Amino acid sequence: MKRKLKLIVPILLLLLAVGAYKIVLSAPADSKAKVKGEVYVLPKEFVVNLAGGRYAKLTVALVLAPGQSSGAGATPPAEGFGTLEEEPLVREIVTDSVTGAPPQALTSRSGRHGYEQKIDKAINRETDVETDSVAFTDLVVQ
Repeated sequence: MKRKLKLIVPILLLLLAVGAYKIVLSAPADSKAKVKGEVYVLPKEFVVNLAGGRYAKLTVALVLAPGQSSGAGATPPAEGFGTLEEEPLVREIVTDSVTGAPPQALTSRSGRHGYEQKIDKAINRETDVETDSVAFTDLVVQ
């Protein structure tokens, strides 16, 4: 009996040491980022007229492509604007895309995502800003 115990104790200690090393001392596994690039929230909210005399108030975020920088440019931004150099053009695209939209299109998930994709394509086509996606972070329709 003592002979078996002398054999089992060192094995248990070895397993315990290996387990402790794996948990405490080993380097953490590299986790993959779910968002590639930088999220830039346009600082000024939008208020746009919708079809049928209704309106929407929304905040927009851009997921900038990797390598894009939202750092300050040579010219300081106008009051109420952020550090994205072509922000006025981006704001124009968002406003033009959403103005006159049917309210139901913005209150439904699929309609909202359609407008986000439309805006994303227009920004990439008409400006030097490279985005991976556009998101409406806050939205109220009245």
